[in-house]
Amino acid sequence: MSHDPVIEARELYVSYPLGRTLFGNKSYLNAVDGISLKIGRGSFFGLVGESGSGKTTLGRALLKAAPISDGEVFYRDDEVSHDLREIEGLALKDYRKRAQLIFQDPYAALSPRMTVRDIIAEPLEVMKLTRNRAETDERVREIAAKCRLNLEHLRRFPHAFSGGQRQRISIARALVSGPRFIVADESVAALDVSIQADVLNLLKQIQRDMGISFLFISHDLSVVAHVCDHVAVMYLGQIVESAPTRSLFARPRHPYTSALLSAIPSLDPDAPKTAEKLEGEIPSPADPPQGCKFHTRCRLARDACKASRPKLREVAPGHMAACHFAEEFDFTRTAAAPAPATTTA
Repeated sequence: MSHDPVIEARELYVSYPLGRTLFGNKSYLNAVDGISLKIGRGSFFGLVGESGSGKTTLGRALLKAAPISDGEVFYRDDEVSHDLREIEGLALKDYRKRAQLIFQDPYAALSPRMTVRDIIAEPLEVMKLTRNRAETDERVREIAAKCRLNLEHLRRFPHAFSGGQRQRISIARALVSGPRFIVADESVAALDVSIQADVLNLLKQIQRDMGISFLFISHDLSVVAHVCDHVAVMYLGQIVESAPTRSLFARPRHPYTSALLSAIPSLDPDAPKTAEKLEGEIPSPADPPQGCKFHTRCRLARDACKASRPKLREVAPGHMAACHFAEEFDFTRTAAAPAPATTTA
């Protein structure tokens, strides 16, 4: 894995207008609120957080599928460099080839009126990446084999497949254009546990074989622990912690991360229950709290947390946290990482 970023965001904002306030001022909802991150080439970058934290909006912004209100986003590979705020026309078409999305729901993501062959071939035909049908079919068969789909599957329609098989079809469609960056948005959340492991193993194999960078969005930290080499934790539009996976699981430096990790269920029925209760619901992004956005639910909050917003800063080598008191807290006891999953292909 290269340390050079394939995607780099600097102070990225995605805002949506809400109308005007009582005094006539325009109000906005900051779904992504000043995020900076780097996703290395060939890396498996995890993004976790509760529903409503802005994970999907961030993923869409990095794909140029959501409006970038402010900040900068750059895409770089060995051939091109794109400023996502500026690209349009042919440059945007080129970026669509290099950056793809795997959807969450394998049942809704596939057209019931198209065969598997046509579903996988559609990006090639729309982007005009092949010269004729024979070349298209050859590329489709090659990608189908990588995704463990048989040739006979290509003649069938999506209704004939299970959830895991449909997700492999979705993965094949994302891969067929030869992307260098893929956003996998809750791509195993709708699958059974055993099928989840099979699809995750497939994604890791693809990452190793093709050198693709993944942004893996999930709410399940136990899944993230198995596949990701770096994890960022998102809360109410901001990244509150970012670190290599082992470092984050061994010693989280933010109370929110600690609470999420403590909620991972143990396979040992006799293990003591250590889950930390988070009081209340995630606040509305249209009316976020002043100061640290997490202070309204944090059991360790102090006056400084209510007064000023903490910056995301390095609190240990390669370990970033947005907490005024990150160096003082020791959350080690709640952060035992689950063992890696093993399955048969």
